[in-house]
Amino acid sequence: MSKSTRKGPALICLLCAGLALPGCGMALAGCGDGTGREPAPRRQQAPRRRQTAHEQVKAWSAQRGVAEEPRRLFSPASIWNRALAPEAPLDPDSAAIVAALAREVAQEQSERRGPWINTSSFGVPIVTVPAGQPTVPVALDHAPEPALSSAWSAVPLPASSRPTREGEGYLVVLQPSTDRMWEFWQLGRDGDGWHATWGGAMRDVSSNPGVYGPEAWPGAQPWWGATASSLALAGGVITLDQLRSGQIDHALALAVPDVRAGVFAAPAQRTDGSSADPLALPEGAHLRLDPRLDLARLALPPVTRMIAEAAQRYGIVVRDYASEVAFIAQDPTPTGENPYLGPNGLFEGRYPSQLLASFPWEHLQLLAMDLHARR
Repeated sequence: MSKSTRKGPALICLLCAGLALPGCGMALAGCGDGTGREPAPRRQQAPRRRQTAHEQVKAWSAQRGVAEEPRRLFSPASIWNRALAPEAPLDPDSAAIVAALAREVAQEQSERRGPWINTSSFGVPIVTVPAGQPTVPVALDHAPEPALSSAWSAVPLPASSRPTREGEGYLVVLQPSTDRMWEFWQLGRDGDGWHATWGGAMRDVSSNPGVYGPEAWPGAQPWWGATASSLALAGGVITLDQLRSGQIDHALALAVPDVRAGVFAAPAQRTDGSSADPLALPEGAHLRLDPRLDLARLALPPVTRMIAEAAQRYGIVVRDYASEVAFIAQDPTPTGENPYLGPNGLFEGRYPSQLLASFPWEHLQLLAMDLHARR
């Protein structure tokens, strides 16, 4: 081949390489290296490894400019923080009880009322205070409980604190410097100061199992606590920091509309269940997503995937009653804003029921229960 006959293709190659013209991919493929030699065959790239569910969520969080991961509450060995073994024994009625829960979820979805994630309504406001926070007394509006009144005699409760606006009047005060926590039910303030109907106080939070009992505070009783099960109010709460970090590294608290009457599952200490249905979940019941389920293959929104990952690794603990099946998240009221809302919010412009529409409820399993009769 003469030089004159090679001039046209060479010019095309130069134009394609310099200008990235449309269609040049095909032209450059046959251009060689200008020496007349055929180009070396390209090495076949290995297929890209599919990201795990956790990696996908972390990437989503990184795009949002996330700070460091938050600290966990309670003992590493507690029901809230202990990772579940894949071979953990299941309750003999696991399949039937999970099917009943899935039917309840389906009913709520058909009526467009649930399932839900409690945030500014029936969520849990958590106020974290520094070491030097001034203390105030909180009066107990209840039959005398001297040890609880003593625990509430000096609470580092800021004047600006705001309990839940609706429903239970919940509030948790956490002081990391002293490793102490106070929780309240029906908390309010009038002319003579702060009052609450019930609640609890906990020392050595980092080594506590996350449930009220004698070790929680001098004189503490198993009926302390703002929840109906005496499981700590902050236990299992999905916090704002966790959603921002892309990881929920503990078990999740769940409230359900049908709570089994007469019994509770340890480590719960009590119950307000009223359902005679043997397939109703008792308070304290511990669920988990099947460890064989590949979450990365499910089309889950990032928040839903975070919840599913936690449910698979740590589980879901039935903590209380609610009118709809609901996970419990941090109430943002004390922050003065609602970061869940809006297209750029933590829920990405979706309702909780939309986020949970793809949660794999049918793949839940009920772990073996240690049942106790109601006291």
